[in-house]
Amino acid sequence: MFLDLLMAPIIAPVNGLSWIAEKILEQAEPQLDVKENLKKQLLALQLAFDMGDVPEDEFEAQEEELLLAIQAMEEEAA
Repeated sequence: MFLDLLMAPIIAPVNGLSWIAEKILEQAEPQLDVKENLKKQLLALQLAFDMGDVPEDEFEAQEEELLLAIQAMEEEAA
């Protein structure tokens, strides 16, 4: 108990920084998941187009939509 009291000025700031880092990570993870999902959708769209499953006009429209969404997330993060 006494040792904990003596070490508090050293340990408290470290614990505080650790807590802050955890909170920042909790906020960032959902955005990273969404961005990763958009990139996977773009890759799947490219593959479908390459295989001939998606017509060019539809591919271009969907590609633009996905790229704009990714760009918006990157600008939001900056």
